[in-house]
Amino acid sequence: MNKTEVNRFNEFYQRHLRLLKLQGKSQKTIDAYSRSVRRVRDHFDCCPDQLTPDQLEIYFAGLIESHSWSTVKIDRNGLQFFWRHVLKKDWEWIKIIKPPKVYTIPDILTPAEVEKLIGATRKLRYRVFLLATYSMGLRLEEALSLQVGDIDAGRKRVHIRRGKGHKDRLVPLPDLTLQALRELWKRHRHPCLIFPNANGSLQTIRQATSHMDRGGAQTAMKVVVAECGIKKKSIYTPSGTVLRPICLSAA
Repeated sequence: MNKTEVNRFNEFYQRHLRLLKLQGKSQKTIDAYSRSVRRVRDHFDCCPDQLTPDQLEIYFAGLIESHSWSTVKIDRNGLQFFWRHVLKKDWEWIKIIKPPKVYTIPDILTPAEVEKLIGATRKLRYRVFLLATYSMGLRLEEALSLQVGDIDAGRKRVHIRRGKGHKDRLVPLPDLTLQALRELWKRHRHPCLIFPNANGSLQTIRQATSHMDRGGAQTAMKVVVAECGIKKKSIYTPSGTVLRPICLSAA
């Protein structure tokens, strides 16, 4: 792209980001939708507003060959948002892109398998994280974002803020999970976060401004699953799983 096109694209792109934020999209959605615009820009080496329906049809046909249907669907939605709200154009041709509907039943971990996973996790913060996630039926980001003020020990419940669909909810807090959360917090005593970013000294951890790394938590879960020899593709368990007491003494 020449300098003029680069400047025009940058103006469109920044408006795209603003409109996504103004519509209350989550950061994850903003990242995905903006990536779809950058991807099509890089593919054609031009500002997307110049692209014809035929070019986009060929582009998506190639995308289906190289990426998953999940990526294709996200890119379709991202570019559709860009066309409708930034370029203010109709995008009716997008109807030809219809990812197949797949109905699957997730593999469910048994309480015994969950106990095995937690018991095999060596680092305390990951062990407590797994326990909280499984025993309360939380999503990854929900568990990572837990704060001290969300824990109602008296009523044995936890306030989950801005979960799926940006909705709050209350979930039961098992005694074992409460004990584990307390033990972990005593180690770092962060004023707000239950799972603060654990990089650096204890003083640095207490001053952390972000929660534990999402990628680190996912990697830890995958490693322990492999070590336990669990072959299930998805790691799900019914919410409120009853677990036996576990050792919390490891660092």
